[in-house]
Amino acid sequence: MIKSIISLVLLLLSVYLAFKHGWDTFNYKKNPESLKMMTELGITENMIPIFGGMTLLIGVLLLIPKTFFIGNVLNAISIVIIMTLAVRAGNFKMALIEIPFLIMPLVMIWLKYPFIKSIA
Repeated sequence: MIKSIISLVLLLLSVYLAFKHGWDTFNYKKNPESLKMMTELGITENMIPIFGGMTLLIGVLLLIPKTFFIGNVLNAISIVIIMTLAVRAGNFKMALIEIPFLIMPLVMIWLKYPFIKSIA
């Protein structure tokens, strides 16, 4: 039961972060810091909607039990991409800050979707 509660809390946190970051990505013009960060990472203005859409898609995939695994894999891949872009730009602090967010989808895969009984 505790495993399911931890999994549910991580799921809700991941979905919240996905929708928040996706929404913020689409509204980058209202937030000059966000635009500056993406420019430093080498993300062009044409690529910003793709990142925003992918982030929102990840949030939706995490909510559906059958797509939970692929949502977490895509989430981990997107975090690794951000980390590599940060390292390439020389922003090691940002890459290090992303480590806990990289661990989260991997732990969620291990814990599995909350409240789905597994055959054991």
